[in-house]
Amino acid sequence: MTVQRRNNLPILGFGCMRFATKGRSIDMEKTEAQLLRAIELGVNYLDTAYIYPGSEDAIGRILEKNHLRDKVTLTTKLPQYLVKKREDLDKYLEEELKRLRTDHLDYYLFHHMTDIAQWQKLEALGVREWISEKKAQSKVLHVGFSFHGNTEMYLKILSAYDWELSLVQYNYMDEHAQAGREGICAAYEKGVPVFIMEPLRGGKLVDLLPEKAKKMIAADPHGWSPAEWAFRWLWNHKEITCVLSGMNSLEMLEENARIASEVKENTWGADEMDMIGKIRDYINENTKVGCTGCRYCLPCPRGVDIPGIFSCYNHMYSEKKTSGRMEYYQTIALRFEPADASRCVGCGKCESHCPQNIPIREKLKEASHALQPFYFRIAANVSRRFMVGKKKKQH
Repeated sequence: MTVQRRNNLPILGFGCMRFATKGRSIDMEKTEAQLLRAIELGVNYLDTAYIYPGSEDAIGRILEKNHLRDKVTLTTKLPQYLVKKREDLDKYLEEELKRLRTDHLDYYLFHHMTDIAQWQKLEALGVREWISEKKAQSKVLHVGFSFHGNTEMYLKILSAYDWELSLVQYNYMDEHAQAGREGICAAYEKGVPVFIMEPLRGGKLVDLLPEKAKKMIAADPHGWSPAEWAFRWLWNHKEITCVLSGMNSLEMLEENARIASEVKENTWGADEMDMIGKIRDYINENTKVGCTGCRYCLPCPRGVDIPGIFSCYNHMYSEKKTSGRMEYYQTIALRFEPADASRCVGCGKCESHCPQNIPIREKLKEASHALQPFYFRIAANVSRRFMVGKKKKQH
């Protein structure tokens, strides 16, 4: 059993944010066993980040101890939201290289991009020249970005630089949210490998499925688990190079590797697509707004991200309230240019174009009230200024 490859990269990658723990620390014995087995199975793409507690150090120790650095494709992420001056670029890279006990990174991603303003701020600090310098020094071989924003911002960032990898949240419930299908297709057309995070929405497409969906999956002749349906749906896309999974048990690793050794792209027929559609319908029975994410309501004259807000609002009730608010925090609240419902002036232009005949103005008020308790608005305003930066510093 060997994991398949696309673009010379494994189609299953090891997401290293949620290693097994012992007390408050990473369980090094379990983590080492899992990483060694993953590499043996061909899951040799390791994805970590500066802010994942203990992750970079754990990976560095394990790779050094077992002499495996040259056997893996190692990726970590620059905390661009902490960068205030050009010297910070060097500071964080050198610290990460030290933690990982390596002299180079195969991929270095700009972490948690949500807004083109973040890239413009980095450009003003000379990031293009910095990247060229680090590539010339062979400290960074390839660069990319991880993304949590809406489709419009994704497309802007995608076009702003010659990226070599794009990491996005995508699954059968996020097909028209965040970067969305439009985004991954645009990246594919540009030849930018698309990597996927949150394929199970943090386990929610397994643990929080409605009982009707679980029973339907259990009775289906394919014999696939809820997780397998989600993974196979992703790997059916020719646009997707690799799916990251935070595998913190050997059993999970073996099962995901088995699926990744069997799948083929563009092989699903009507039966499989209908099944996913029914699962979606069961999940959406508790949603508040019948928005399909078609985006006919856009552009809003005031910049309100109508489908993005409704997607977050729906996730509050199809999953958990905290899930919807966290998604709102990442995709709407951290934008430099305001895109929340408070911008709405009630012109009604959006409603005249909505094929679902949604009373958008009324529903925006409901969504805004639910998504933004007062303490959330305070935290979001502080975070936006911290992560994106003040506009006057971009020029």
